[in-house]
Amino acid sequence: MSGATTPADRGATSPPAPRRDPLAQVPPQREIQARRTLRLRTLSKNQRRAVRYGSLLVILLAWEIYGRSVNPIVFTYPTAIVQAFFDMIADGTLVDALVDTLVVLLIGSVIGVVFGVALGLVAGRSDVARQILDIPINALYALPAVALIPVIVLWFGFGDSAKVFVVAFFVFFPVVINTQRGVAEVDPELLEVTRSFCSSESRVWRDLLLPGALPFIFTGIRLAIGRGLVGVIVAEFFTAISGLGNLIVTNANTFETARVFVPIVILSLIGVVLTGALAAVEKVLAPWRREQ
Repeated sequence: MSGATTPADRGATSPPAPRRDPLAQVPPQREIQARRTLRLRTLSKNQRRAVRYGSLLVILLAWEIYGRSVNPIVFTYPTAIVQAFFDMIADGTLVDALVDTLVVLLIGSVIGVVFGVALGLVAGRSDVARQILDIPINALYALPAVALIPVIVLWFGFGDSAKVFVVAFFVFFPVVINTQRGVAEVDPELLEVTRSFCSSESRVWRDLLLPGALPFIFTGIRLAIGRGLVGVIVAEFFTAISGLGNLIVTNANTFETARVFVPIVILSLIGVVLTGALAAVEKVLAPWRREQ
């Protein structure tokens, strides 16, 4: 019959088969397990140590080679700095200067950290305090601290009091800003839970706010270490010239470049040691923070 359809005709008019979405396919179980355990390649502890100290060795070697090719009045090299270090130890100038600088740095840093943490906690918890302190803190933080040295000398004289104030001024701002941010970053839902359970303010601080802000506080102190070292040298330059700042100035005036670099290297080592010690303390007090 003319109206009959053949199988070929029926196939020609049937709808096309749906296209398979490769993203919708379920991968094999082995591939799923591999994806779950996939991690970015990280160095082991020994590999990190090898890379860290190996790169430092390369830098010192390059410095030694280049420094020997330059006029010693203009530049120096590590072995000459080591020799100058022992010479300054022998004549007693380095030990006395180092003690003077460390005393000022310690007292000023403690004052700056204490006031910074205290005001940061208050500003982070109280909106009224935050609004009162916001503009003055930002304005003073942006102000070049060196511009205040003449006023500080007028207030405190040329003695250690002026140097302590300068160091505390340098240290204060990174601590207060990071502490305030740490308190503000505490999860509001967790605060709501504490209100629901009628927790006292002391319990809120002890169990939630302080643990949440602790990593930020340590970050602020870590930043303050570098600023404190800068502050103590600036103070020694512009007030009574003493300490390691005195060694830098006096040896630079006599073009003894190797002896100039001795206090500079010591300041760098102080920063490295203090940062490492702070990291160890943070690991004990804030063990929940993921190690970077």
